[in-house]
Amino acid sequence: MFNVLAAAWALFLGMALLMVGNGMQGTLLGVRGEIEGFSTLEMSFVMSAYFAGFLGGSKLAPEMIRRVGHVRVFAALASFISAILILYPAITQPWAWVLLRVLIGFCFSGVYVTAESWLNNSVTNERRGQALSLYMIVQMSGVLAAQALLVTGDPSGFVLFIIPSVLVSMSFAPILLSATPTPAFETTKPMSLLRLYQSSPLGCVGIFLVGGVYSAQFGMASVYASQIGFSVREVAIFVGAIYLGGLILQFPIGWLSDRLDRRLMILGVAALGGVVCILGLLPDPSLALLCVAAFVLGGMANPLYPLLIAYTNDYLDYEDMSAASGGLIFIFGLGAIAGPLAIGVLIGWLGPMGFWVFLGVLMLALAAYAGYRMTRRASPDRDEYGQYIPITPTTHAVTLDAAQEWLQEQAEEEEEQSATADGTDDTDTRAAG
Repeated sequence: MFNVLAAAWALFLGMALLMVGNGMQGTLLGVRGEIEGFSTLEMSFVMSAYFAGFLGGSKLAPEMIRRVGHVRVFAALASFISAILILYPAITQPWAWVLLRVLIGFCFSGVYVTAESWLNNSVTNERRGQALSLYMIVQMSGVLAAQALLVTGDPSGFVLFIIPSVLVSMSFAPILLSATPTPAFETTKPMSLLRLYQSSPLGCVGIFLVGGVYSAQFGMASVYASQIGFSVREVAIFVGAIYLGGLILQFPIGWLSDRLDRRLMILGVAALGGVVCILGLLPDPSLALLCVAAFVLGGMANPLYPLLIAYTNDYLDYEDMSAASGGLIFIFGLGAIAGPLAIGVLIGWLGPMGFWVFLGVLMLALAAYAGYRMTRRASPDRDEYGQYIPITPTTHAVTLDAAQEWLQEQAEEEEEQSATADGTDDTDTRAAG
């Protein structure tokens, strides 16, 4: 792990600063929107707009990189991010925020593509698994640190918007001044959605539902917390609990998923996440109780993304895995766009408790569908399982492709070692005879 950090410390530092900036704007807008008197429906459009831009960026950014190169794309998009963060408090109108969120989602998507390409090029394939784990830790830690910074200023002013703008601007330096050469950029044509669904119905349906859950957590958690009267400090603690759960529980869930029936894991994790939402529906829940619910929900929901990707890959040939990753990311994006819009409508009907109702229904629906799929076909043999890779939903297809390459090489090395061991055993047997 230390060797990976030494080889790519500039990239990790730059990504950490970017994630702090992104984590701050996601939570801060929910608080500031309540101060400005935006309705829940208006805020749902604002939060959904980010994922619409992000999905568009994932499609267009690779072409931009091929045309003008990594350095220009990264510098241009990161500059736009820094400017947009300052524009939020200057134009406090819902329609303006929607447009700005589309733009910033597009820019963050392109920045992630660029940074992840550099990261994948800066480490050897033998250390790629460690690099992916460290990348996930850096991302989640950056978002957690962002919540702590929210208490350093007044959300009704400009300072809290200036801080993430400065951090994003600072992220340019370690990445652009890194000695790591810019890599060649290649993309894989995605598999058709029909073929992807036929290969793994649970993977497609599950990733769509998880997209709705993730975007609701990322975008609407601060809106919900503000509506029930939490202070800025309490909002930060509540949102931070979601990401802390996702960071801590990611690894044990991944470890179990490589050893148990993955459909059973998906069912159990989704069911536990759905049941814990009941805590949020209790009358006058305390901050501590809501943080427990948020921690467990985040710890269950966030690992579902890589778990569903690993499950889908269990039914694919290696040469199809990279193509399938693009389709899964697209389906996730559709769910992420729909999530804030649906939860905004529910909160309008049911009040703040609609936040927990929405999350609980989606998680339990995923658990129920996983149970149904277990009756439709047998699970693949456990020795055919691919390895669970801890990644976050912001990870782009370029990193998933690199992960598939690493997994393939790992599998080939294991086969060679097994074949060598069998050959040695045969030789020993003949010698003994």
